[in-house]
Amino acid sequence: MPKRSAGILPYRKSNGELEVLLAHPGGPFWQKRDEGAWSVVKGEYGEGEAPEVAARREFKEETGWDVVHDMHPLGEIRQKGGKYLTAFAIEADFDPTSFASNSFELEWPPRSGRFQTFPEVDRLAWFGLAKGREKILPSQAPLLDRLVELLVP
Repeated sequence: MPKRSAGILPYRKSNGELEVLLAHPGGPFWQKRDEGAWSVVKGEYGEGEAPEVAARREFKEETGWDVVHDMHPLGEIRQKGGKYLTAFAIEADFDPTSFASNSFELEWPPRSGRFQTFPEVDRLAWFGLAKGREKILPSQAPLLDRLVELLVP
């Protein structure tokens, strides 16, 4: 069975422009990657857990912020690696300088026997749609289109 994850795509309107909040993954693999590396804040969930519940939990773990907002479904996409992502949009105005991510341990450098701790998310930033399309993982770009469809009557 393919792995499943759930995530949240916050959006806001700033000076009349639609902006989305994206997360840059932490760890050495992503350290020097920028365009095409950012993501919806997301995480895996198991059988029997509702995607909405998982999305709220993962958002809290990776940002430190509770989501008390109404969530709007953006549907499911299949990511490049085969994992399915169910995403939700929320209208919010988080301060990207005030987040606190959980962390993970990784043997680094590989085969060195040394383990280091890295944040799941090392940066959060607001992007206008055009810049967001450049920054987001290509397989997640359809979520930006779905957000626009959701917001345009």
